[in-house]
Amino acid sequence: MSANYDALFTPWKIGNVEIKNRIVMCPMGGTSLFGWFELTGCGFDKEAAKLFLERANNNVGLIIPGIAPLRDTFWGKWLWQNKQMFKELKEFMDEIHKTGAKLFIQLTAGMGRSWAITDLVGKIHKNKVLRTLVKPIIDTNHELMSPSAQPARWAPDIICPEMTKHHIEEIIEAFAKTAKLCRDAGVDGVEVHAVHEGYLLDQFAIEFYNKRTDEYGGSFENRYRFAAEIVKAIKAECGEDYPVSLRYSVESKLKGFAEGAVPGEEYVEVGRNMEESERAAKYLQDAGYDMLNADNGTYDSWYWAHPPMYMPENCNLEDVAHIKKFVDIPVVCAGRMSPEVGAEAVAEGKIDAIGVARQFLVDPEWITKLIEDRLEDIKPCICCHAGCFNFSSTKGHYNTQDLSDTMGLARCALNPETMQSKKYSVKPAKKQKRVAVIGGGIGGMESAILLAKRGHKVTVYEKSDKLGGVFIAASAPSFKEKDRDLIAWYIRELTKYPSIEVKLNTEVKDVKSLGADEVIVTTGSTPNVIPVKGVREYGIEACDFLLGNKSVGERVVIVGGGLTGCEIAYELYLQGKQPTIVEMQDDLITTKGICLANTSFLRDFFKANKVPVHLETALSEVHEDGVTVRDKDGNTFKIDSDSVIMSTGYRSAPLAKESRHVHVIGDAYKVGNLRTVIWQAWDVCMKI
Repeated sequence: MSANYDALFTPWKIGNVEIKNRIVMCPMGGTSLFGWFELTGCGFDKEAAKLFLERANNNVGLIIPGIAPLRDTFWGKWLWQNKQMFKELKEFMDEIHKTGAKLFIQLTAGMGRSWAITDLVGKIHKNKVLRTLVKPIIDTNHELMSPSAQPARWAPDIICPEMTKHHIEEIIEAFAKTAKLCRDAGVDGVEVHAVHEGYLLDQFAIEFYNKRTDEYGGSFENRYRFAAEIVKAIKAECGEDYPVSLRYSVESKLKGFAEGAVPGEEYVEVGRNMEESERAAKYLQDAGYDMLNADNGTYDSWYWAHPPMYMPENCNLEDVAHIKKFVDIPVVCAGRMSPEVGAEAVAEGKIDAIGVARQFLVDPEWITKLIEDRLEDIKPCICCHAGCFNFSSTKGHYNTQDLSDTMGLARCALNPETMQSKKYSVKPAKKQKRVAVIGGGIGGMESAILLAKRGHKVTVYEKSDKLGGVFIAASAPSFKEKDRDLIAWYIRELTKYPSIEVKLNTEVKDVKSLGADEVIVTTGSTPNVIPVKGVREYGIEACDFLLGNKSVGERVVIVGGGLTGCEIAYELYLQGKQPTIVEMQDDLITTKGICLANTSFLRDFFKANKVPVHLETALSEVHEDGVTVRDKDGNTFKIDSDSVIMSTGYRSAPLAKESRHVHVIGDAYKVGNLRTVIWQAWDVCMKI
């Protein structure tokens, strides 16, 4: 291992509990050991347990599973009432401790206004009769209870009810009772969720959200009283020496309801600013907390706590390092932390440990590979949120995430086995076959590697001179360095399997000519060309721009405000150019499954930097010097520009049709994203 990482592999203490290294696996929604989405009542989650045990065997120091609600979302049973759950937890903790890792359980007071309401749940809640009928199953009023009446983050037309003092007392009691059961089960500590990310306790702490007039609102002490009383109750029940961590946001990065501040923006903080945070961190330490597990942001500025690829690496380090100066307890920093920078920060005493989350989903062995100097073997997280947390929202809609995704958070777009080991696992093939893979994009490379692992002989045919397919264009923007790392990772992986042959500059005309037992067709898609005058003459196709085949001037109109169009506009702005977006829909990036943390960054960035966005506006004509468009009221006007980039979607382009031995996957089957092509590759290749 490089000496650059030495500081990460030194022991440290949280209270009297020693952790073997400075790498913390941070909590992620969907990884609760007590079940994430159990209609029949929470049961010990063996899939999550398997996830953590594998990471524990790969050298993680401290594991903090995802939030464990103190009260079940469905049926309303309190966690402390489920004694059987904690018997299973004790057996699991015995296995964890054999690895040398430690584990804290994260307990949550709830989401309040940040509860990710779907359109269906929103309709139920707004109908008093339906709300009453479903209350025994799911009490929407209880889930939405906030410090004071205010709009829900995901449903601004729904006003959250104010939490009563009785409910506050119930929650404090539940924290204490549940923490004791955790302690008795051998859990090394608990983490209180959270004066962080705009969740319930954070809503109480932030004056912008908290308009109460009783002892839980108003003054600084009153607003932080709820969090302080929780840790005191836990200590009274479990003993002063039982470690209690706090998930903590240093700054809210908040401009208003559903409006965050992007990096570098000058703004007025309406949430917790640094001055208050300095005081709050010390106050919470003195109340009894033994560690701050810290980053920034709220659900209104979600990209700070869930950084997409547009956010810089180590985006929270400066703020977290500052707050450490005001406390004597350990401070962990999370948020796209790189091991190199994290190790340096630990060595300099700026933080005590690094918090890493989604990298553990894509590659469970990444710490082991780092120790063994196999950095090139680490499969990178690309911060897409497509599998792990694709809560999405657009104008007029609440959380549009599919129910299957809501039930299965913390999966990984790049690693189907994560939290899905019953469905996806590598099993040897019963009979070796010769398999032809047509197309050397991500889908083709994933298929080849999986087929080789199962014992098949594979030939990859790629008509161009390089592997990567359309993802080469997708990875071209300056902020997509992890995407480029992913392509390089795939190309290296292919070389590890003698049973894989790659043929570049080889175009297949007829699949029957290949003489293969099975054929995987992953030939991608072609761009839509909309029937508008001037598009072919003056329009530049998005991939041509991204690949550098065609250059653009200073003023650029991007036709199409989907993810690709918005990323192009963002890249152009970073290059110092003047982008303008024209989009027919009533919002940017309306495709389901693209995380709100990603989309809200782009929307907030364009707003903050005054990038013109014309919604509900159709393209009428493309000219040499701009475009003519028509708005929703029928008004026609011209936008002057030097160049016009067309980002109007794609259509499948399969080389061959599905048949008994021909399998079409990825964009060739249906235009999607990396998750759809990789998971589909597994669906098909595991059956060959």
